[in-house]
Amino acid sequence: MLEAGSLWELITARADATPDARMAVDERGEQLTFGAYRARVERVAAGFAARGLVPGDVVSWQLPSWLESMVLVGALSRLGVVQNPILPIYREREVGFIARQARSKLLIVPSQFRGFGFEAMARGIAADVDGLEVLVADRVLPEGDPSTLPPTPADGDAVRWLFYTSGTTADPKGAQHTDRTIMATARGMNQRLALTAGDRHSLVFPFTHIGGIIWLFSGLMTGLTNIVDEAFNPETTIPLLQRERVTLAGSGTFFHMAYLAAQRANPGTPLFPGVRAWPGGGAPKPRQLHHDIKSECGGAGIVSGYGLTEAPILTMASPDDPDDALANTEGAAMPGVELKVITLEGKIAGVGEEGEIRAKAPQTMKGYLDARLDMEAFDEEGFFRTGDLGRIDADGFVTITGRLKDIIIRKGENISAKEVEDLLFGHPNVADVAVIGLPDEASGERACAVVVPKDGEPTLGDLTTFLIERGLRKQALPEQLELLDALPRNPAGKILKQDLKKRFA
Repeated sequence: MLEAGSLWELITARADATPDARMAVDERGEQLTFGAYRARVERVAAGFAARGLVPGDVVSWQLPSWLESMVLVGALSRLGVVQNPILPIYREREVGFIARQARSKLLIVPSQFRGFGFEAMARGIAADVDGLEVLVADRVLPEGDPSTLPPTPADGDAVRWLFYTSGTTADPKGAQHTDRTIMATARGMNQRLALTAGDRHSLVFPFTHIGGIIWLFSGLMTGLTNIVDEAFNPETTIPLLQRERVTLAGSGTFFHMAYLAAQRANPGTPLFPGVRAWPGGGAPKPRQLHHDIKSECGGAGIVSGYGLTEAPILTMASPDDPDDALANTEGAAMPGVELKVITLEGKIAGVGEEGEIRAKAPQTMKGYLDARLDMEAFDEEGFFRTGDLGRIDADGFVTITGRLKDIIIRKGENISAKEVEDLLFGHPNVADVAVIGLPDEASGERACAVVVPKDGEPTLGDLTTFLIERGLRKQALPEQLELLDALPRNPAGKILKQDLKKRFA
């Protein structure tokens, strides 16, 4: 595993070490070697330098998961600008807010993607944001003469990244990261997953997510190949991963459920014969999903991690962990990560006791761009308040039990939505499920199960009987059932519960 002080140093070190090794391949069959990547990055960096970009400028970009997006990241790193990858689901309200708050100098978008006019949106935003220029980049980036490039900024501790968390009722929050915070995350993940140059990883989620950038760093550190797909679609993505002989089939519950369904449709033939593990993250997994994936699809099963945009991959499992830990936890704390659990009463939790997870870690952001948010984000000891509920067992494995704000309070009693969801996921007629709290005049809140049916539509009575048989207390039983064809999710696979609450309230 290569070490470096900055992303550009890592790009150079990898190109020197294995110039002809394959770095990435996409759905079109286009490929990049590490040597060709460095050369192209330098040409594109020169093209942007000719446009007037200098260290410290903020460049926002909202491109799909393309090889050109990887080249763009390297080029902006070579120039020492602050880059701001934006999730493709964001629209005018969020992108406009980000461009204004970040004081972006340049906004890079495709003309159109998946039926949406990004160019029209970007130009409308630029008309209202002083100094903002727009570059439309449909797999084409400006190029120039690398000999004209200025010296390389080499400070790996300088803020070089702005990642915005998805807002629901509030504006998005900009988390400031450095090359070193991302490298710390990638380094720990590489060790836990035992990544090697022989691995082929499925980068089939939005590359603009912080997880996409982490996998770029991991590929450069270890020499593995990222298999890149501009938009996840089981009908086209699965053949791509089969063609490229994927060994690490990520990257979260939504993706794993799609792979499992495809395997069940053709049970006699292994879906991915070379797969050794199924990395997960972005949202907690139902425990049964791990067992199903391992027994039916092969490999070590789901090897998941836990983190946030502000502090990515705080915990990570290993393929060598006990099967029970892989099914029920998100692994142990990564190297250098210090965790503590604070109960709802504000006390340090004991072993196995539930509370809010708080963290100190080398991958923690350097604060929000809006510094006023930092006071609430960090406690008096400097630990980041994740807002997630969980517990740590005697062996150090972390289980996420829900969100502080995902507790349903019915007649003064707390109901964990995740507890009910995990149980319902085992029902034979439930393909996917979310449990939400809805306003109720009599009880304050009532639990509503939103279910995607499988092999027949369940009734509320079916579900409550199933839950009681599995030991769930009657006070936590859902009082309402809604059926949908699919649950709304963000690109990381998290269910958009706010959307469901608005729909069914």
